[in-house]
Amino acid sequence: MRDTSIVAAFDFDGTISTTDTLRVFVRATVGTPRFLAGALLASPWLIGAALRVVDRGTAKAAFLRASLGARTRAQLEYDAQRFIAQRLPSLLRPEMLARLRQHRAMGHRVVLVSASPGLYLRLWAASVGFDAVLSTELAYDEVGRFVGQFAEPNCWGPEKMRRLEAWWAASPPRVLFVYGDSRGDKEMAERADYAWIRGQGKLMPLPDAAASQRAS
Repeated sequence: MRDTSIVAAFDFDGTISTTDTLRVFVRATVGTPRFLAGALLASPWLIGAALRVVDRGTAKAAFLRASLGARTRAQLEYDAQRFIAQRLPSLLRPEMLARLRQHRAMGHRVVLVSASPGLYLRLWAASVGFDAVLSTELAYDEVGRFVGQFAEPNCWGPEKMRRLEAWWAASPPRVLFVYGDSRGDKEMAERADYAWIRGQGKLMPLPDAAASQRAS
């Protein structure tokens, strides 16, 4: 029986994956020369983001605009399917996939919350059993071409928590587990009953933690 009052929210890049998958996806999609040219063209925004004078989402959009160009949604969806099949499996952490399966076996709702694009995350997440994906979404024009912008704010930091709250709406979880790896997961971790940030200790003993919270 599912216990939907318990939610496990997972970050993706650096938490479930071993690296920034967006960079790998773009490079695999457009090739190294175009990838490097895109990074060079977007360097004023990327440097500004590193210095914290430019919003991270603005810098990311500038890089994608310069590297992906006006690819169509159909082209990008094909690229996403190829990426999931050929590149993504080698970038995933087995212990985090095992933790995901453990939450699912206990009947918890599991949600992926990531700044990377839903373009490829939704396809992958559906294959491993996530209930929802909250991510950065690309914007397209009336003929289905990428316009170099996002349809919603970049799903990072406070935006992650805003998306989570909108997702569970009037039914917030009784227990919230959060798994992350960086500053971008800070707000989620602060809201959680049990938070794990990579590099700050071992994974919490899930069965004991959930049982103690139910008993309180």
